[in-house]
Amino acid sequence: MPRDEGISEPELSAEFSVSLPSDPDQALEQSWEVMVQGVGCCFCLPSCVRVTFVPKSLETLYQTYFRRQREECQLVLMLFAALYDCYCLVSCVVVFSAEKLALLLLSAAGLLILLLLFTLCRLHLLSDRVGQKVVPYVLWLMLTVQIFSHLSLSFHSHRASDTVGWLTFFTFSLFITMPLPLAPIVLLSVTTCGVHTLVLGFTVAQQQQHSLQEEGLFQKLLANICIYLCAIIVGIMSYYMADRTHRKAFLEARQSLEIKLNQEEQSRQKERLLLSILPKHIADEMLNDMKRERKSRELQQFNTMYMYRHDRVSILFADIVGFTQLSSTCSAQELVKLLNELFARFDKLAERYHQLRIKILGDCYYCICGLPDPRDDHAVCSINMGLAMVKAISRVHISETTRDCLHGEFDLEPGEGALRDEYLRQRGIRTYLVVVPHVTQNRTHVNGVNHSLASSNGNSPLLIDTTSDRGGIQSPCSSPDDLTDTDTQVVNPSFPNPRRRLRLQDVSNRVVNEQNERELNRLLDLALNEWKSIQALKGHRTNPLTMRFTSPQLETRFSVEREKQSGAAISSTCIILAFSFLTQASIEPRLWVNYVTFLVGEVMLLGLTGLSLAAIFPRTFPGKVVEFSTWMDRTRWVRNTCAMAASLILMLTHSINMLSCVHSPQPATSRNLSQAPRGCVNDPKYYSHLWVLQLTSCTMLVQASHLVKAALMLVISSVYTSISLLGWRHVFQEYNQQRSIQLQSQQVPSQFQAVATILVVMVSFYCFTRHVERLARTLFLWKIDVHEQKEQVYEMRRRNEALVTNMLPEHVARHFLGSRKQDEELYSQAYDEVGVMFASMPNFSDFYTEENINNGGIECLRFLNEIISDFDGLLDEPRFRSITKIKTIGSTYMAASGLIPEHSLNYHSTIQRQACGSDWNRWQHLAELADFALAMKVTLMNINYQSFNNFMLRIGLNKGGVLAGVIGARKPHYDIWGNTVNVASRMESTGHMGSIQVVEETYLVLKDYGFRFVRRGPVYVKGKGELITYLMKGRERQGSFLHSSSVTLPHQVLENA
Repeated sequence: MPRDEGISEPELSAEFSVSLPSDPDQALEQSWEVMVQGVGCCFCLPSCVRVTFVPKSLETLYQTYFRRQREECQLVLMLFAALYDCYCLVSCVVVFSAEKLALLLLSAAGLLILLLLFTLCRLHLLSDRVGQKVVPYVLWLMLTVQIFSHLSLSFHSHRASDTVGWLTFFTFSLFITMPLPLAPIVLLSVTTCGVHTLVLGFTVAQQQQHSLQEEGLFQKLLANICIYLCAIIVGIMSYYMADRTHRKAFLEARQSLEIKLNQEEQSRQKERLLLSILPKHIADEMLNDMKRERKSRELQQFNTMYMYRHDRVSILFADIVGFTQLSSTCSAQELVKLLNELFARFDKLAERYHQLRIKILGDCYYCICGLPDPRDDHAVCSINMGLAMVKAISRVHISETTRDCLHGEFDLEPGEGALRDEYLRQRGIRTYLVVVPHVTQNRTHVNGVNHSLASSNGNSPLLIDTTSDRGGIQSPCSSPDDLTDTDTQVVNPSFPNPRRRLRLQDVSNRVVNEQNERELNRLLDLALNEWKSIQALKGHRTNPLTMRFTSPQLETRFSVEREKQSGAAISSTCIILAFSFLTQASIEPRLWVNYVTFLVGEVMLLGLTGLSLAAIFPRTFPGKVVEFSTWMDRTRWVRNTCAMAASLILMLTHSINMLSCVHSPQPATSRNLSQAPRGCVNDPKYYSHLWVLQLTSCTMLVQASHLVKAALMLVISSVYTSISLLGWRHVFQEYNQQRSIQLQSQQVPSQFQAVATILVVMVSFYCFTRHVERLARTLFLWKIDVHEQKEQVYEMRRRNEALVTNMLPEHVARHFLGSRKQDEELYSQAYDEVGVMFASMPNFSDFYTEENINNGGIECLRFLNEIISDFDGLLDEPRFRSITKIKTIGSTYMAASGLIPEHSLNYHSTIQRQACGSDWNRWQHLAELADFALAMKVTLMNINYQSFNNFMLRIGLNKGGVLAGVIGARKPHYDIWGNTVNVASRMESTGHMGSIQVVEETYLVLKDYGFRFVRRGPVYVKGKGELITYLMKGRERQGSFLHSSSVTLPHQVLENA
């Protein structure tokens, strides 16, 4: 119905709770919160239950889904109508006469039309618009015509009870089967029942004008109204319960779509995460390995290593000369932005020239050409890459081997690398510098990076400016026209966030922004279409008779499903009993037993209703009642028992009332009957109409299985049949005699008509209850599907988060995984008090050989992988929780302390630092880093003992301030920069084998923590001059420090220098 736009309707947040299928011992429940409005589409419901989804487009989509689901129920309604036609045909054939021919032909024609409609709808030969908006009204019109035709053609003399039972049955059936909104169904039902009452009333009044007072026409019409009103009210309750069920199913489908979108997004994120740190061929192998069972991985002897040998490659190192001086003058944010934009352009150049970036080493860009797929022009591509970078870095320096692969394509000049590097000098490697091609244009910057060309003497540029977002990158192989806007734009590291859930609202906003709302509806509509009941049950075998799952575990999980509408279902029996009482009071107000049974039965039914509702409204009922109600909801046999008890109470009240109507110790005679209450004798069919209402109550018991409902309906039908054919035999005999005199034609005895009506209604409702059970089991499988998809998304998200935390420190990963992080936000941080460690194995190069006996060096690297893995394992120990691994460079291990916020004072204010006490707390993380260095030496000693090797570590430690951040547009990389890092690296490179070298400032701090040192003296450090250094020899025992015996490693030297 159209809403008044001038009225402001309050918006409410209603929670639809949907239980997830779980094991019987676990009661998992997941709730979805959706926005609903306080007023729905039908004002015939109380305001508390009139709900619609917000926004309006979502409600429209739900109504489409609801009508589609009801189309199958519409087939059930056709079956109901067909059974009614069969009933009419059999009635005409049994007592055939010329007067029955018209009804016979009409019923046969109706049956044929129903068969045609059923075929068209079943085979989906009609459009959705016709099937959902035209066929329902055609069915209603056919049913109305058939009922009124039966009324007019079967009886020449009418009674007020004629066809009331059938109209009651079909009125209720409209609510449970029609694919229409509630308002049109209520309108159709009220119209049909109202017209039927008026027509029947005028007809009976005209035919029996002489005995209107005796017949009690007004009271009987009032009884008809009570029966119709009961059917409409119970029908509305049934519609509302079905609407709730379908709304939950719609939310299941909606969440399934969200999960599928999340699965796709998580898959893309996993691929992006892996490809951001690994080549694709390595990433694919790692993914396959992650899918292996954990036991198979635990049984392998060595840690998994993904390594291949490539023979035809060229390697490029690009170093920013003078970067240390530049970093000392920049803030953390400026430095990270500078490197990010510079390396972002390098990444784009790497794609253009077929380079694979291996890693970033501080300010050094390290890439390779010729893998994973070999290229004949790998050297040419690398030179072109270097020339494109040359104006932002130094000259391109190549070896003689690379020169031989160039085939004279570039001008070269002697590089004299042996004069500057001992490694090159020892191996006699000749080097060359590539001559920069002459550029006629006087360009002052490339890529927005201002530069001054540096000659081979290594003069550094004075300033690097990366404030420009755009700029052309030119090389001898490319022209400005080759560069698109996308290539020249610097993209900040839009880091994929595994924790970010892609909600349908996000997709909705994106679709709306793109002015294509149909796409969103199409996605959800496809998801709903996929969840057809046949498809849902296809993969799970069920018993065709009982509809139980053949899998005991699945059936057990289904049996513990909670049904929160059980209270509303049982309350329908209270309503039916109340209207049954009003009906009987209208036709026979003198039957005092009716009052007693109503009071007793209503109290008992209200008690069962309260027990069922206590779990839904726990604050309204006492705690013990709520506890018992919860146990009822979770125990299947108790739910079934309550449902059976409600139906049996209703059946018992009707049975007692019927038997009390003509109760007499002697066989009933005409005299006895004349003295009995006249309501049951004048029109005994009214009681069959009440039993039709009772059968409707069985369909409302959603907590009971279809077998329980079938058993209840069979018992109800059997009891009524027994009373009608045996207990009321004389009542129907007198009624039939009166009717035969009035009709003056042969008719099927009324008791058989009533019994046949009850049996047809029972069969019809049994078919409907099977359909409802199939729908319930389908929804259950949907929940399982959603639950499994959730587990898959959770597992995928867990793996992606593991990838993030493996490629970034945990505290940095939390920054990128946070929900408030913006995609364009860069991570940068300045630290004042950090410890930095470099640990290398200089003699590993002697161990490494590329011979066939060790698979071309792969076995040597496998051994290095085991050593690095054992070093990584030390970081899992709680005592080293403040240490962060930065990276590995060949056989060099780099780590730092004091970078984790919760384990350092770098984020504290000055007042907080003073409150924390002395330098002891400030530099505790540095002591832990020194302990970690000692632990690495012990670990390597154990490896040497087991492998009969003699590897030794050369370690450098330093403390001070650093700048930290994540750089890289497509491949995020965490690193630290600053003078502290450079000095730590020099301490390692100038140190002694098996020693830990520190500068004097670091020594002064660590000696207070019980570490023992020997003075080495002045050591020349490149770029720093001579520095006083110390060698760490061990540490005093924890807790006694300066005044107890020391802990000494086997290879340590105790003498002082």
